[in-house]
Amino acid sequence: MKIRAYNKDKDEYKLMKMIEGEGEEWTCYSDNSVSDKYRFALENSITYVAYEGDNLCGYSRSINDCGFYIYVCDLLVIQMCRGKKIGQKLMECLSTEYPNQIVYVMSDVDEYYKKKGFKREGSIYEVTKKSP
Repeated sequence: MKIRAYNKDKDEYKLMKMIEGEGEEWTCYSDNSVSDKYRFALENSITYVAYEGDNLCGYSRSINDCGFYIYVCDLLVIQMCRGKKIGQKLMECLSTEYPNQIVYVMSDVDEYYKKKGFKREGSIYEVTKKSP
């Protein structure tokens, strides 16, 4: 398995296809109304891809908060490649690349991160816009 930084020309098509195949909670990123924004986000975030041979098997997308923290927004490993520590290795790229920054994960898959020994820190809320 090889993990490297995302390259739009080499990885975008495969990554968007992988997301399309992952089910309802991921299809929001491949939907026509959002996919251009997501492609832009992939290119302008800290994005790593994991390959087994020529097959894309996972990726992570994170944002850097001006040197204060790294926030992991997306972490996905395709079903048939899970259990091989690919997600863990994608996360380790952040610790290696940004050793002096705290890494936080924004997730709704808490059990995975608990199993990995991550410590829960607060919660996340959506700010809703009020109608005038």
